[in-house]
Amino acid sequence: MLGPVKSCDLGRPVAVSLDRLVPHDHFYRYLDARLDLSFVRDWVREAYPDRGRPSVDPVVFFKLYLVMFFEGTRSERQLLALAADRLSVRWYLGYGLEETLPDASGFTRFRQRLGLTVFRRFFERVVDLCQDAGLVWGNEVVADATRIPGNASTDSLVPRLREVVDDRLLALFRGDAVPDDAAADDAAPDGSRRWDLLEECRLDQGRPPSGPYRRLSDRKISRTDPDAAAMSMRDGRSVLGDQDHYLVDGGKGRIILHCLVTPGDVAENHVLLDQLRRTLFRRKLRPKRLLADAKYATGENIRALEEQGIRAYMPLPEWDKSSPYYHNAAFTYDGERDVSRCPQGQVLKLEWTDEAGGRAIYRARAASCNSCSVKSECTRSKQGRLISRSVHAEYLDRVRGYQGTPAYEKAIRKRNVWIEPR
Repeated sequence: MLGPVKSCDLGRPVAVSLDRLVPHDHFYRYLDARLDLSFVRDWVREAYPDRGRPSVDPVVFFKLYLVMFFEGTRSERQLLALAADRLSVRWYLGYGLEETLPDASGFTRFRQRLGLTVFRRFFERVVDLCQDAGLVWGNEVVADATRIPGNASTDSLVPRLREVVDDRLLALFRGDAVPDDAAADDAAPDGSRRWDLLEECRLDQGRPPSGPYRRLSDRKISRTDPDAAAMSMRDGRSVLGDQDHYLVDGGKGRIILHCLVTPGDVAENHVLLDQLRRTLFRRKLRPKRLLADAKYATGENIRALEEQGIRAYMPLPEWDKSSPYYHNAAFTYDGERDVSRCPQGQVLKLEWTDEAGGRAIYRARAASCNSCSVKSECTRSKQGRLISRSVHAEYLDRVRGYQGTPAYEKAIRKRNVWIEPR
């Protein structure tokens, strides 16, 4: 029999307990019982004045950020929409059905009030609790990074000097006339010009070196997002954004041990060692191996890891892979005589040392190469074949020896399916 049309007065108030509506075995009940966030109030007490309107409980904001992580939401407005619609989240936040949730604008004021130090301290505290609970394995560490496009266009880039100084100083460097009052302001007590103002414009002195080239961010800055830098995405696009570098424990819990956000043009290999040393010292860990992709496989990184007794499980980049000639791997090195030998047995002697590049250059005799029957497969130079050998070659060869072993192959497969989605 067809039942009647369903009708209900949805505006009629109903006396119901929110605690009864949330299942007793729900995840947020478990989280609330295991993670007591009352310590947050003591951390932030000095950031709030003694008078004025009462603020939203700071514990609520930290709970909201945890919900954002567990639910995988990408924005704070989406987070609040989810909280308004989810009974379990309301219960976890301590908000009844009749109470209004915090406004999205409160997140911005909350971050500005507390600053980065408190959030970093909160992250460290959560990892401490995970370690105390035995969720950190410690035998294996995985390094990875994620590129995060910013909300800024490359059209917003302007010369960095113009962004950090006023027109008066620009006129000074151009040699234009400067008003008398401006000249008096720019004069030091001894009457000399304050040329050190130019040094104050160098905002990136503490950043990792960029090698032989200059970063675009060294010269230009975005007006809408000064922290973002130009970077290339996998689809070939060039965007402004940041890069999130993180270390993850290789255990089943996959606990993120450390996180560092840098401008998008700071490469992964530049921050690995400092990030790892800080984490191992803070967590009192002695891992047996570190898993990473080829972007981290620089000679300096591999040498530092191996000297600490940490096996570097990472594929080595093959720079001459596309070359139609004999690869460097086809040449053998004689450490006693400090020479290399080609597949035909000819000797390549040390030509010079590239200190900046950390490599030694070896060259074969031109006469030997020009008369060789397989020269077309080795080189087209009339001056003799050149090869380079890294000063860290001993450690690179050690890492090549790991490749192909069952332990190495298992670790790489594990990284691809276990850590990459993290």
